[in-house]
Amino acid sequence: MTIALFGYGKTTKAIAKRFQNCLIFDDNFQTEGEDEFGNRFLPTSMFSKCKSDIQIPSPGFPPNHELIKNATNLVSEYDFFEKDMPFSIWISGTNGKTTTTQMVEHLLKKKGAISGGNIGEPLANLEPSKPIWILESSSFSLHYTKKATPDMYLLLPIKPDHISWHGSFEEYESDKLSPLKRMREGSVAIVPEKYKDFPTKAKLVAYTDEFDLAIALHVEINNIEFKTPFLMDAVFAMSCSKIIFDELDYEKMNTFKTDIHKLEEFKDKKGRLWVNDTKGTNVDATIEALKRYKDENILIILGGDDKGVSLDPLFEVMKALHVEVFAIGSNTDKIVTLSKKIGKKVTACYELSKAMELIQKKHTLNTIALLSPAAASLDQFNSYATRGELFKKLALS
Repeated sequence: MTIALFGYGKTTKAIAKRFQNCLIFDDNFQTEGEDEFGNRFLPTSMFSKCKSDIQIPSPGFPPNHELIKNATNLVSEYDFFEKDMPFSIWISGTNGKTTTTQMVEHLLKKKGAISGGNIGEPLANLEPSKPIWILESSSFSLHYTKKATPDMYLLLPIKPDHISWHGSFEEYESDKLSPLKRMREGSVAIVPEKYKDFPTKAKLVAYTDEFDLAIALHVEINNIEFKTPFLMDAVFAMSCSKIIFDELDYEKMNTFKTDIHKLEEFKDKKGRLWVNDTKGTNVDATIEALKRYKDENILIILGGDDKGVSLDPLFEVMKALHVEVFAIGSNTDKIVTLSKKIGKKVTACYELSKAMELIQKKHTLNTIALLSPAAASLDQFNSYATRGELFKKLALS
């Protein structure tokens, strides 16, 4: 069987290393090449000349790309490894996927569970002998998946994101809900209340918020030592453990340490509070960050690649808050216009370094300096992590 891989990212690199002698097509390849495993690097223009039995795209490979359109047997990473997959827990939604996945693994590691997917290890590197796979599942991966199905599906709230990739919110939402259509009798899905009647063979547990879910699954929420937005992630993880093993280990849950770059609080030598929320790459994530500090005077850095999503819901929330805006990135002018529309003080900085220079002069012990951009970073940085590291460096300089 000849495998063709579209894009040369983490997922396809792992497949190429494991199976070898693959055809790898990427827009960055201008000439033919080869790696030490016999995998051929080919310009996308050569796809029609090179025969392959199966084509596997990198999860984020755009659906309107010519390679996708011309594929004859397109298979997702999930479908390709369907037969290797043991009992699997898929975790999706717009925000909180990574933290929830990490929390579930933290609780279930003693049961032999391992995690992968959108974070950590690609499926090609996961051991089929392990009893449980916990997979952070992006809308990109779900878009291309047509056969594989989870035994448990944890669906966090769905809010507008990646509209430019999917074409519309409805298509994005549809991809998030698609696993439910394939789930079998005996499987379980935790879903937002609005999807409680979604047609599926899985047993549905619907929720309105983390408190509602905790009540439904008899989780003592007051025993969990996390604040919003991590409280919902923790309740999801506890619910997962409760459903599968009938266990609620609050002590273990409370030893979990959240990732850097997600509402990461730190103080400078003057005692001023800074918050690095560079992982707040969409509107809903930034709204959750603002809720956490709603009673404070906030100096917020917004901006980047907003992926075609409307920012109006964010600015509606900001109306009632004590917020001063510092706009950066490719949507700076849009943020300035929206800020002025709701009467908030705003400065067009365009670059993070300029925003930090101005904030350093205004930040006091009575304010909070928050980087929660509501946008992706790739218009100016090679990753959200790079953006966050620069924020921290400039904060402490």
